Amino acid sequence: MSDSGDVGSRIAHEISVSPTGGPPTHERADAALNRSRILAAAERLFSSAADPRAVTMGELASAAGVGRATLYRRYPDIGSVAVALLDEHERRLQEQILSGAPPLGPGAPPAERLAAFYTAALDLLDRHLHLVLGAETGPRRFTTGAYAFWRAHVGTLIARVPDVDREAVVDQLLAPLDPDLFTHQRDVLGIPTERLAQGLGWTARRLLT
Repeated sequence: MSDSGDVGSRIAHEISVSPTGGPPTHERADAALNRSRILAAAERLFSSAADPRAVTMGELASAAGVGRATLYRRYPDIGSVAVALLDEHERRLQEQILSGAPPLGPGAPPAERLAAFYTAALDLLDRHLHLVLGAETGPRRFTTGAYAFWRAHVGTLIARVPDVDREAVVDQLLAPLDPDLFTHQRDVLGIPTERLAQGLGWTARRLLT
């Protein structure tokens, strides 16, 4: 099987909203300063916390030096702050998938693209796990724009596999990227990220080759 090169356009059709959100196009200077303070403080709190999901909005407002009302006007909960921090990292990966060099970008067979996606996604988890844990608590994982993008990408790659129920399988193929599972495998079982990537690459090639 070969990649026809139109995966990116099909993903664009499947996602009706921007995969990640950035700061407002027109932002007042004081609002931009508050946003910068909030995100910088959140980065410090998430990276130093034993469990990033335990960080509270009160702690964040205090660390950022802003009032709670200011914080809540921009971010409804702590998870949305983590999502904002993750946006830039996830956007870069999305750009590589849409227009980067193969095998992560267009031009490689679907099996190699899926294997490359697993490797890149695990690397993102490895480097920014504290943010992912803060952003993807429980069902929140499935409602982020980034998850919709990953789902559309993987779903497109498996679309040509005979007799595969795409809607049933695509979330199963994304399940190994669950941040809690990654934490257990890396930190509890002691499996290096490179080995996890090799294992998922094997899965991708067995399924799509």
